[in-house]
Amino acid sequence: MTQEPNVPKSDEVAAFREAVLSKLTYSVGKDPEHAFDHDWFEAIALAARDQIVDQWMNHTRKAYSEGKKRVYYLSLEFLIGRLLIDSLSNLGILDTAREALAGLDVDIERIRLLEPDAALGNGGLGRLAACFMESMSTLGIAAHGYGIRYDHGLFRQAIVDGWQHEQTETWLDFGNPWEFERPETSYLIGFGGSVSAMPSENGGEPKHFWHWAEGVRAIAYDTPIVGWKGGGVNTLRLWRARAEADFHLERFNAGDHIGAVAEEARAEAISRVLYPADSTEAGQELRLRQEYFFVAASLQDLLRRHLKQRDSLDSLPEFAAIQLNDTHPAIAVAELMRLLVDVHAMPWDKAWKITVGTLSYTNHTLLPEALETWPVGLMERLLPRHMQIIYLINAYHIDSLRAKEIHDFELLRSVSLIEEEHGRRVRMGNLAFLGSHRVNGVSALHTQLMRKTVFTDLHGLYPQRITNKTNGITFRRWLYQSNPRLTALMVEAVGESILDSPETALRGLEPFADNAEFRRRFAEQRLENKRDLAALIHRRLGISLDPTAMFDVQVKRIHEYKRQLLNLLHTVALYQAIRSDPGYPWVPRVKIFAGKAAASYHQAKLIIKLANDIARTINDDPTVRGLLKVVFLPNYNVSLAEDIIPAADLSEQISTAGLEASGTSNMKFALNGALTIGTLDGANVEMCEQIGGEHMFIFGLTAQQVAARKQAGEFSAEATLAESPRLREVMMAIRNGAFSPDDLARYTGLIDGITWHDTFHVCADFEAYWQAQLQVEERWRDSNLWWRSAVLNSARMGWFSSDRTIREYATEIWKVM
Repeated sequence: MTQEPNVPKSDEVAAFREAVLSKLTYSVGKDPEHAFDHDWFEAIALAARDQIVDQWMNHTRKAYSEGKKRVYYLSLEFLIGRLLIDSLSNLGILDTAREALAGLDVDIERIRLLEPDAALGNGGLGRLAACFMESMSTLGIAAHGYGIRYDHGLFRQAIVDGWQHEQTETWLDFGNPWEFERPETSYLIGFGGSVSAMPSENGGEPKHFWHWAEGVRAIAYDTPIVGWKGGGVNTLRLWRARAEADFHLERFNAGDHIGAVAEEARAEAISRVLYPADSTEAGQELRLRQEYFFVAASLQDLLRRHLKQRDSLDSLPEFAAIQLNDTHPAIAVAELMRLLVDVHAMPWDKAWKITVGTLSYTNHTLLPEALETWPVGLMERLLPRHMQIIYLINAYHIDSLRAKEIHDFELLRSVSLIEEEHGRRVRMGNLAFLGSHRVNGVSALHTQLMRKTVFTDLHGLYPQRITNKTNGITFRRWLYQSNPRLTALMVEAVGESILDSPETALRGLEPFADNAEFRRRFAEQRLENKRDLAALIHRRLGISLDPTAMFDVQVKRIHEYKRQLLNLLHTVALYQAIRSDPGYPWVPRVKIFAGKAAASYHQAKLIIKLANDIARTINDDPTVRGLLKVVFLPNYNVSLAEDIIPAADLSEQISTAGLEASGTSNMKFALNGALTIGTLDGANVEMCEQIGGEHMFIFGLTAQQVAARKQAGEFSAEATLAESPRLREVMMAIRNGAFSPDDLARYTGLIDGITWHDTFHVCADFEAYWQAQLQVEERWRDSNLWWRSAVLNSARMGWFSSDRTIREYATEIWKVM
């Protein structure tokens, strides 16, 4: 992993070695001669944690003594990945630890692989939250992350006969040495029941009492998140659900063994699994219970912390900034109002001003189905007081608009918190918008489209509320840790400033793009990374790869709008072309796919099956002569991304224009020197501005063109197929079972679907994509041009640091810097 520039001091090496041995003996309870690898992992983690704790407590004391305003980041996901190397590297003791362990005949590279990925997230949203927590620590911002401590988290993906199967993720089987359980910090969270009102003695607003039917206890678990060189250490506080009542021993002894634990099982299900399938009413209820559970516990916790330092909640906006990461925590608007009005006896108008002044909301999607809505009946049954509060917020809002002479029925219906058209549902996106003083998109294009699409009417009423904060990534993990070879080359070329100030120092690499020797070494480190990835793929899948071939990579959540299907159509077209013209000087290429499909997303699962069917067919065909290989790597997670991204030559960012909010994998690939083939979507637009369009391969319909086609109802691909024999041949081959001889009709529905209703413009963009891929091959053949572009990609990515993003949040939304 990352090499520190200074040689470790012998006394520091000896001290760390003694610390590890002490932990092994007194915390793990093992003698070095009989310790297993996992025992060593736990001892090393605990020794590192001790150093983090010292800085953690200093940082916390300083925040209290200076009365700093705190940021509270509420997210249903935190995709933090492995923490061992992350912590050692950020503490600046990685080489010290490596040398200390070598003296004990312990290989840290072997040990680090034993750490499971914390299964607390799914994709970009959760990884963004993790990057932001690390950046807030690095910048010294006092912050708490709040989420759920899932027992199993997101499923482990297994591929059986090409199909995705969901298996239980057991990341906590050996415990978690990074966390601290806080049993003394627990809150009772209510569900169901009824609401009663009691008139106030002075004739003011009546006081409401929520008599819940069920109580669930939230128990806190704290994980310290250390910033670069220990700049700061903040807390990720995750909540675990436990039943309010004790185990029913009498019922158990009476023979009702199942009934005795039913209440416990129902409560603990809340923190059992991330994103339980919501295709049933029970699944929908569990998701809403999860969201309210962690929001309610977090708000109680931060209000307690505020009142511990200050006498009144009147100053909450001055000393607390609460960021809602997507609509999952949007119930915070109603819950904060309930706490202020019902629990702390605050007048409604004052409570609303405090709520709006404290909350801000990040939108992550323009897909209507991803903007959460909940059936009114479910909300009334599960959270009856919150439903009353939402009705009141809505009524006061509509009344205020009518008082301004706004009577347009369609406008009022659009900005209402209640959707009436398809069954009465609560619009959580509208609730988050109204209850926040700032609403941000995550790329310039996404923010522009937010104003024009999902929030167009609310934006018209509140034109200053929407702002942009383009996403970023932490370079500490996605360059220094995941790509030590490239990092060492950069440090040698530019100096150690690149480690501390990459936003500006990376630009110092630009002149080296014209240096032949530097380009050669840049290509050389990539080749070594590709050899490592090829070895990993061979171990896991038994597929042999040529590391000198172009590694063409698309790794992300499987979704129709991300258009893995477009990539697969190109794969088949390339396969057919190679077989038809074997004498052509084809560029050897490896197509690498990875990603999980939601458990109930059948179309996405079918795309995974198609990828594996195509891979099997091509990889087994000797006539291709190794010019094309296809790989689908199961169980994509942070650690696998750290193996794949440094080895990628071509980064596939090919979503339907206007549908990807930002993307962050696009930034990770480009930072590591991969060239991007993509649409003008999400942060690709800003990457194009920073890097230069001549060093990317941009193709396809623009967001404006996609919107125009949608408005005109242009979804049929018949005309496109008539004009593209290449695409027609590909579609017919897949439809007729060329890749599914065991089930000739397997993909009939898939192909017919995009033929008659090409919702995500896969066919419409195919020929442009094919031509862009030809440009990729042309550039690859000229190694000087390719590696010049690769160096400039890395050199011009400094702006996409999550440190820059967090500074913008901190100064413009949170007001903490």
